[in-house]
Amino acid sequence: MPLKARNMIPEDDARVAQIGHPAPPWLINYADLMTELVCFFVILYALSAALNKDMQKAQQEIQEMMKEGQMQGQVKMDKEGMRITLEEQGQLSFFESGRSEITDNMRSKLEKIAPVLRGLSSKHDIIVEGHTDNIPIRTRQFETNWELSTARATSVVRCFLGLDFPPKRLAAIGYGEFHPVAANDNEENRRKNRRVVFFVKNTPYPEAAPGEPAAKNGAKPAAPASTVLTPEQTPSGEAGEQAQQIQSAPGEVPGEAQGGE
Repeated sequence: MPLKARNMIPEDDARVAQIGHPAPPWLINYADLMTELVCFFVILYALSAALNKDMQKAQQEIQEMMKEGQMQGQVKMDKEGMRITLEEQGQLSFFESGRSEITDNMRSKLEKIAPVLRGLSSKHDIIVEGHTDNIPIRTRQFETNWELSTARATSVVRCFLGLDFPPKRLAAIGYGEFHPVAANDNEENRRKNRRVVFFVKNTPYPEAAPGEPAAKNGAKPAAPASTVLTPEQTPSGEAGEQAQQIQSAPGEVPGEAQGGE
């Protein structure tokens, strides 16, 4: 005998699906509605960067510069953020061969794009990506194209710091020759691969609240890298000199000199 409860639909009602019986017709429309809602929110998430008005405005401004011939490259936007790619124009290079210092041509490009990126740096992190061609390099300063591309990206970051960018919003990364956009079979394609990409992240790097300690869960803060001794605590003699060497340069072996340029 079917159970009956107050203000409840009886089990033998046609709107209730019993075990072993087909589901009621309304469930099909309900399932379609839920599927459409899921797709809708997925699309919103994917277009979260495109819906950012600041990024939309920045994208339009940079595209106008490229149309006017002030710089060469492209601008793309996805769910992660906006990527601005600058490519070399003609014989004007961003960096001299095998070097990381930016040229006057590159500096002029950075000064043009700086006002647009500086407006975004108040809320978004900007990662400068360095890319090279596949010509091998092995010098005293750069062992591989990884070091070269990272040093070039760092040079761009240092230039931005001189243009009043907030340091906490900038980062440099080098990919070497491992993300080419064209085959490295001629000089024109290699010029396309020697590029600089500015990745404006849609989600900024998480920051600790003001006054919040860096260590959590009861963990003690890390010890300082160096220790300053008072005159009463400073040892004397040869042992004191060795102790001062160890404390002033933690991680180095006493008596060894640093090399490199």
